Amino acid sequence: MSPADEDEITGIHCRLDELLAERGMTLTRLSEIVGVSVVNLSILKNDRARAIRYSTLSAICRALDCEVGDLLVHAV
Repeated sequence: MSPADEDEITGIHCRLDELLAERGMTLTRLSEIVGVSVVNLSILKNDRARAIRYSTLSAICRALDCEVGDLLVHAV
């Protein structure tokens, strides 16, 4: 993969930080509930993730009591 590919903008924004704040939950607590490392959740939170497993997405949505569309939005 070339450096140009790594900088490609996906047009998808992850609202994980906002949802955590709204629910008064920490990234560490979400990590414990979902079973995903804090590092990997941080990558997702900072819009640096290349992919996400459906099972992880589902677990995050269950833990945050939200829909996929609340978590992942199309960035304008």
